Amino acid sequence: MLVWTLVLACRLHAQAPPLNFQNSPRVHELIRAGNLYLSVQDALAMAIENNLDVELQRYSLPVAATDLLRAQGGGVVRGLSYILAEVPVGVGGPLSPVVTTPATSGRATAGTSVATNALELGVLSSLQTNLSIAGAVPQSTGTAVPIYDPALVGQLNWTHQTAPQVNFGSYGTNALVTNTTLANAGIQQGFFTGAQASVNFNNNHQNLNSLTSGFDPYTGSSLGLTVTQPLLRGFGGSLNRRFIRIAGDEQKITSLLFRQQLIATVYGVIRLYTDFVALYEDEKVKQETVTLAEKLLTDTKAQFEEGTLAQVEMTRANAQVFSTQQDLINSRGLREEQEAILKNVLTRRGNEDPEVATARVIPTDPLNLPEKDEIRPMQDLISEALVNRPDLDQARLQIDISHIGLQGARSLTQPEVDLVGVMQNNGLAGPANPFVANPYPGFIGGYGSTLDQVFTRKYPTYGIGVQVTLPIHNRIAEADLARDEIQVKQSEIRLRQLQNQARLEVEDALIAMRRARSSFEAAEQARKLQQESLEAEQAKFEVGASTAFFVIQYESLLAQAKSTEVAAKSSYVKARAALQRAMGSILDENHISIDQAVKPR
Repeated sequence: MLVWTLVLACRLHAQAPPLNFQNSPRVHELIRAGNLYLSVQDALAMAIENNLDVELQRYSLPVAATDLLRAQGGGVVRGLSYILAEVPVGVGGPLSPVVTTPATSGRATAGTSVATNALELGVLSSLQTNLSIAGAVPQSTGTAVPIYDPALVGQLNWTHQTAPQVNFGSYGTNALVTNTTLANAGIQQGFFTGAQASVNFNNNHQNLNSLTSGFDPYTGSSLGLTVTQPLLRGFGGSLNRRFIRIAGDEQKITSLLFRQQLIATVYGVIRLYTDFVALYEDEKVKQETVTLAEKLLTDTKAQFEEGTLAQVEMTRANAQVFSTQQDLINSRGLREEQEAILKNVLTRRGNEDPEVATARVIPTDPLNLPEKDEIRPMQDLISEALVNRPDLDQARLQIDISHIGLQGARSLTQPEVDLVGVMQNNGLAGPANPFVANPYPGFIGGYGSTLDQVFTRKYPTYGIGVQVTLPIHNRIAEADLARDEIQVKQSEIRLRQLQNQARLEVEDALIAMRRARSSFEAAEQARKLQQESLEAEQAKFEVGASTAFFVIQYESLLAQAKSTEVAAKSSYVKARAALQRAMGSILDENHISIDQAVKPR
């Protein structure tokens, strides 16, 4: 047992790697000529290697092993943290959609918006999710579990005592002087049945100035075994192993929590990357719009100088240039903000690393939609989600832990009936006192004679009995049991809520995918038609059949159509990732191995 404990303790120490806040080599390998060229798979790999939320949960894996070690020694488990962190919302996330400038019919310029919030905490902060379904109040610990680790106990003591005596005849002196040396040793241990056993070897050496004692000095020794076995409260291997079983479930839970953290991080990185690509493409759209506005200004100026256009058309064209430049500034700022958030999620040091801080992220994976969505029936998707999702699996294990814990609460309501057995061998020896006639010859000798008496069992002691404690009314234990049973029912209700939420997430993601595809198809057609309309209006403008007012309007409509198309693509990719997360299949879909994620480098 001692060897196994030492081996397990060494293994726990090996499972906890030293802290490392350096970025993985992959971060710098992807930087070329000052640009960080990033694909989705590269982003996911960097997140698994560097994300601090994943690293924090990685350190939680050995925690359950420490609880198992503690429970194997007879301790109460300390429990787990069920707090997981989500990736920041970012720009273009669920709470902040991709910003595009709408064009209003009948207006020559679309108008611009200026950011006024210097610190957008809504897009920078990380949400936390508590997956505990047991509630804030822990279960009662129930009956105490025996300490399974054996303990050596010892005592070495010397005492000098002078005691005045009223009766001179008792000891032949009015001041009895006693020198006592105690040398005791023993071992005690608990067992899974609830039994407590102790073996004690006691030695007592005394010399005294008594004239009436038959032996002086003398040595007394005893070797005894005491066993206490509960018969009702605290009885049974299943009851006393409950914390070991709970610790075993906790080990499974920590693996599931790590998997859930990976799912949350992978989904968050895909969402951030998708929004970054959308903002990156939207910045290009805004740049194209600026180019068109500048071309229109040049053409308008030429016609104004020829006298074919009025001064007001020059004013409108100038206003459109500055309006589109403001849109570009906003779009570039959003892209830079998203870039900073993405770097912080994918690295350990954020912008503290100079090379990472100055690198511009260049996405290498465009936003693509498959030709056709192959989606199975809704009920099949929901059934698969209920089986595969780690958050539901760990919730079921929490309920199993609660049921195991009820054993201790029920046992505590029972009467306390203990079977106590004692077996002891005794010995006594010493030199005869010359002042006392005819001492018992069997006690004459040294310490060897004492040990001979002990081990040949010349003076044995036996005893067996039952110790009973019958509480007249055990209200504390009864209240704890009633509350624990209520908390188990509440946990089962919370599990049902999680299952209903999982069903809703699958359905909502599926609806969002369908809506995003339809929106994209409509936006794609609208963009093509707006492109044709702008080209037709530009042709009319070149021959003097149109004005800058109408050209500006069609340019605004085309810019909006292109941004809407980008946003629709982004919405589809995020909805597909949300469906994969709701199904619990996002790790498999992205070829992420749990074993490699536990030790990524």
